[in-house]
Amino acid sequence: MSVKAEAGAKPVRAQEFQTGRVLTITIAHAVHDTYTAFLAPLLPVFIENLSLSKTEAGLLTAFNQAPSLTQPFIGHLADRLSLRYFVILAPAVTATAMSVLGLAPTYLVLALLLIAVGLSSATLHSVAPVMAGRLSGRNLGRGMGFWMVGGELGRTLGPLVIVAGLQFLGLKGTAWLMIGGWLVTILLFFWLRDVPGRVAEANDGLPWRQALYLMRPLLVPLVGIIIVRSFMQAALTTYLPIYLTEEGAELWFAGISLSVLEAAGVVGALLGGTLSDRMGRRTILLISLTATPVLMVLFVFAGGWIRFPLLLALGLTALSVTPVVMAIVQEHSPENRALANGTYMSLSFLIRSGVVVLVGAMGDLWGMRLAFLASALIPILGLPFLNMLPSRRS
Repeated sequence: MSVKAEAGAKPVRAQEFQTGRVLTITIAHAVHDTYTAFLAPLLPVFIENLSLSKTEAGLLTAFNQAPSLTQPFIGHLADRLSLRYFVILAPAVTATAMSVLGLAPTYLVLALLLIAVGLSSATLHSVAPVMAGRLSGRNLGRGMGFWMVGGELGRTLGPLVIVAGLQFLGLKGTAWLMIGGWLVTILLFFWLRDVPGRVAEANDGLPWRQALYLMRPLLVPLVGIIIVRSFMQAALTTYLPIYLTEEGAELWFAGISLSVLEAAGVVGALLGGTLSDRMGRRTILLISLTATPVLMVLFVFAGGWIRFPLLLALGLTALSVTPVVMAIVQEHSPENRALANGTYMSLSFLIRSGVVVLVGAMGDLWGMRLAFLASALIPILGLPFLNMLPSRRS
């Protein structure tokens, strides 16, 4: 397979895993998602300061994820043009908006800031994983594992950074944290100069209508898997701090618990993507969809420090699936990887936004414990969709 390299970029060896370049993109992802991870630990603060319901708090996540609807359009554009500088600027834009959340005087201002973050995030998540995937050669699962390691690492550090910021700077003083994002953007300007923003196939890809038509056999099982997993993800990654504080834990304990989960997700993402290259994508999905419900139920009925080992196990199983699904999507649409990836990310963020609000409403009606139990059992419904996944296209 021949590959074009854009002007000024070093030539890409199509079948080799370009470790240095993939790691560079992983760093950009890690820094970006460190800032987006500020939101969940801040929700209990916003609930108290602005007298929000849990449903309103969950809706903030929906505002953040709504711009993901633009990802198919961004991906279609990225299949034809270099969007390298959007990747470079994303950490600075996201860092600025997330760091000033504490200055927002009203719910409306919070929503507008999170929409701005969502636009920045939509661009990064449409373009950068495809860059990493094309630089991974035949080891696509491994490349997507590296990409997700960046995200999980960011989501691990984010709660720790914002909790420390609240402790030492105060809610309004967290605006100073944006400096880190701007410094990283400056560094990425130099680090990514030789990384192609578009490593296109020999052709220019299929027309978008034809590409989406060819994705139809994948979309039905894919949407089913996304829906059932979104309940588990919403409970663990959005409402975990709220659940633990309602159970009597201190805010610092809740923040650390979220970091423990995401730290295990770093390992889970890399293992899941890498093992799927050898064991098969469906096998890894099967392991996750069967093990996660058991571990979540045990977590709900556990107490004290015993929850930490369970969070580690949940991070390994629950958060190991995304690189596997991303590999499936890119394998199924080799001519339009960015469009396919953008479509998947858009569907994922859109569905998760709705589910986050739904889980919040469940928490308001039943309490967070019952909401967690329901979210733990729903992933079992995703098992029939595994056999519906189509084989890869060449």
